[in-house]
Amino acid sequence: MKFDMHCHTKEGSLDGKVPIEEFIDCLRKKGFGGMLVSDHNSYKGYRFWKKNLKGKRFRDFVVLKGIEYDTIDAGHILVVMPEGVKLKILELRGLPVQFLIDIVHANGGILGPAHPCGEKYLSITNTRKHRNQLAVMDKFDFIEGFNSCESPESNARAQEIAARYKKPVFGGSDAHKEDCIGLGITEFAEKITCESELIALIKERGRAACTCGGEYYAHTTKNRIGRVNDILVQSFWFYNHLASMWRHHKRRLELKRMYIRIR
Repeated sequence: MKFDMHCHTKEGSLDGKVPIEEFIDCLRKKGFGGMLVSDHNSYKGYRFWKKNLKGKRFRDFVVLKGIEYDTIDAGHILVVMPEGVKLKILELRGLPVQFLIDIVHANGGILGPAHPCGEKYLSITNTRKHRNQLAVMDKFDFIEGFNSCESPESNARAQEIAARYKKPVFGGSDAHKEDCIGLGITEFAEKITCESELIALIKERGRAACTCGGEYYAHTTKNRIGRVNDILVQSFWFYNHLASMWRHHKRRLELKRMYIRIR
């Protein structure tokens, strides 16, 4: 099965330009069988599909619930939880990566770094504590090995890390605009119909579970604005830390509720 495993929708990401219905329609026309909705710190895009489209349109197309989580110390991490598992904490950006790994695994999910060798602050190998973060690489379940919005050099380094740690590789477009949709591809060795089947396949077959590849998108913001992009990246660092501080109290309350439920 062919999936795009990194998709941003208009309903779920502030910078997403394509409604999920149009996103699915575009992928189907390109021969895809499914997608991972991976909006920034939000399940709104997936919820819109579940409430308004599931069972009504695209019955031959698989929509998986994911999220691209902004950690405070390791950039962006793709997370997939089993269907039915609802964790509010995953919509509250700013957890340290080790906490995120523990929470996801304790609740039966899988996770891996998005564009691990990409932009500063957004990618695990380009954070201020990158040496420490590489120490947790073996605890991830997969690595994004191909991202259409990254450079060939960035993806090559990601593939090297995946090979070193013997991790499966996902491919995704990271599409925010229509002309990028479906440029990143993940091909799974078995049929996938839900999150639990994906999780089981990754855990059971490891690197044999899937392959990735695709085409590069030449019209990303960083390609268009050149060195000005460095200012945007620095601005994101400040925004991420301010947003994390703003949600600190909510995260503490949610972690406390989770601890009480576990006990």
